Amino acid sequence: MVALAELEIFCSRPHAPTRRVALGISHLPCEPSPGFGGVLLGGVVARFAAEIDPDMVPDLEALTHELEAGRRVSQPRLRFRLQVDTVGLDAVTHRLVENGESLAFEFDERGAPEQHILGAAYSAGSLAPSARRPVMAIIRRAISWGGPVGPELIASLSGFRSGVTGSRSAVGDPVKWALDRLGFARGSNAPSSRDVQRNYRERLREVHPDHGAEVAGAAQRIAELSEARRILIGR
Repeated sequence: MVALAELEIFCSRPHAPTRRVALGISHLPCEPSPGFGGVLLGGVVARFAAEIDPDMVPDLEALTHELEAGRRVSQPRLRFRLQVDTVGLDAVTHRLVENGESLAFEFDERGAPEQHILGAAYSAGSLAPSARRPVMAIIRRAISWGGPVGPELIASLSGFRSGVTGSRSAVGDPVKWALDRLGFARGSNAPSSRDVQRNYRERLREVHPDHGAEVAGAAQRIAELSEARRILIGR
């Protein structure tokens, strides 16, 4: 397993008299947007959002907008106070890892769900503005995620449509992935819309059961070709 993104936060202990959270040293690559870092932050929020009091959700959504705008954030939020000092707090680390082409989350379950969510939101708020905006949008989408926290979530947070698996190559460089799916040679110039459509039709015939291809996995293969075309020409 290789870690592609890491989020480190520090949490006050369950029976501590004060509720605190602090940020550690994280690795959150967000290019091309949202990058492995953005997917990890969204995954953390999706994993723990269902465990917080629903009455806290409006404050959480408001917090994401404040952080996105770079405004000073009043404390505490979600009953926890953000601080810089990590003395007396426990380190917790979440990861997005790869195993070949597959991506998966590794969550550290210690700490309160609010602490994990706040750690993800504040970390997103510390990103450069160009990366902060799309990542905050992903976090807000993750707040209401109701499905399993796995490959479908990774694909959704990465901006892929239903039926497409969030593989390492797809999330890491969607354009390169799309070019490869449609059979364009590596290092070639950006193809025209006509070339994309031509390769799309040719590949579709190759993978479609009506033209002799295997039925098993056909739906996903077709979905990936359609998504590759959308990425390259917006259709």
